Amino acid sequence: MSYTETIGSRTYRFADLKTLLAKASPQRSGDQLAGVAAASEEERVAARMALAQVPLRTFLNEALIPYESDEVTRLVIDDHSPQAFAEISHLTVGDFRNWLLSSTTDADALTRIAAGLTPEMVAAVSKLMRNQDLIAAARKRPVITRFRNTVGLPGHMSVRLQPNHPTDDVKGIAASMLDGLMYGCGDAMIGINPASDNLAAITRLLLMIDDFRLRYQVPTQSCVLTHVTNTIAAIEKGAPVDLVFQSIAGTEKANAGFGISLALLQEAYEAGLSLKRGTVGNNLMYFETGQGSALSADAHFGVDQQTCEVRAYAVARKFNPFLVNTVVGFIGPEYLYDGKQITRAGLEDHFCGKLLGVPMGCDICYTNHAEADQDDMDNLLTLLGVAGINFIMGIPGADDVMLNYQSTSFHDALYVRDVLGLRRAPEFEEWLESMQITDARGALLSASPQQPLLEDANDWMGTV
Repeated sequence: MSYTETIGSRTYRFADLKTLLAKASPQRSGDQLAGVAAASEEERVAARMALAQVPLRTFLNEALIPYESDEVTRLVIDDHSPQAFAEISHLTVGDFRNWLLSSTTDADALTRIAAGLTPEMVAAVSKLMRNQDLIAAARKRPVITRFRNTVGLPGHMSVRLQPNHPTDDVKGIAASMLDGLMYGCGDAMIGINPASDNLAAITRLLLMIDDFRLRYQVPTQSCVLTHVTNTIAAIEKGAPVDLVFQSIAGTEKANAGFGISLALLQEAYEAGLSLKRGTVGNNLMYFETGQGSALSADAHFGVDQQTCEVRAYAVARKFNPFLVNTVVGFIGPEYLYDGKQITRAGLEDHFCGKLLGVPMGCDICYTNHAEADQDDMDNLLTLLGVAGINFIMGIPGADDVMLNYQSTSFHDALYVRDVLGLRRAPEFEEWLESMQITDARGALLSASPQQPLLEDANDWMGTV
């Protein structure tokens, strides 16, 4: 089905829904690279005007990537709930935007319709929204998950403590981990990107974190971000695996490039559940995504990069994840050129994930060859804090010495919590107070030899 819109004396024609969505996207370098972006701002406006008139039910009848050839499309269609969709089935995309922003649409309403939304519907409405719209609507939709603590509660924001090391030196990682904990970071998880996929090295890291967690009774969870097949092997060998990690994308072909399928993710999910390591819940999958991953794998099929990204959230939703992380600026300026594009993408990803019922966090980051700087990251950090982000990253000095990119620091987390009045996961905050790291309000206490963690840390480090 084709779509048209006239502006003045010029009529714009869009061959199909896939083309219309791509042309309606805000400007970004990845879509330009793929040859799917609007040729002018006028064409972009025309596409948005046409898109606003498209009934939401159209997305159930016009697949962007054929059902027969893509298992992500099959997942989206087969898992769609007509009952949940019924409440909004009469709306167009433009009407849906208005409904989302209405003062009468609350968290209960957004929760009711989540199973009736497809990624394409959600991507479409995001293209009609200003940044403030994305923030206002996402803020209405908390997504709460539990493993050893509770993440995503309104008024809370957690931090993934990322103590990476370029050679996987266990003592170096342990030192960065302790540093982050003393700044009150780590309630989302302690997550390490290993420099090697060697199973023995991965197991050493898991054992080190678990030994620390048990010794100090820390109510958090760990993850070593290796390929899911390595995690399954580690589980089979008895390693103390908490969260199961995998990078995912929005098409079957892109996921195949990651060496995964829905069936393999199901196997990993069941393996993680079999360990029964959660104490307050059993959300245990950790997924990372990023706009441009399908394009970089030549697996986007002409679909714009933001819509491909939202399709990845449908994959994540299938496995009841604890955390989903859009690593927004990591893929580079070929896909998100500058601070403005990174900011917009981060807000889109958070809004779209939350609308689908996914517990979204964001690695607020950029590579050193992007037209971005730490001021851009401060802006996005603040905007996402207002929008109700589930978690951000905590990296020593905001500079990851293993992955060589810029993100957010332990101090950045203190800043956003202070100015917005955000608390940590309640179980973790109670532990911090018991260890005399924070007071009852969650504010850091001055370091002193009497702090139990500091008092014993040197002895523990000697065992690592």
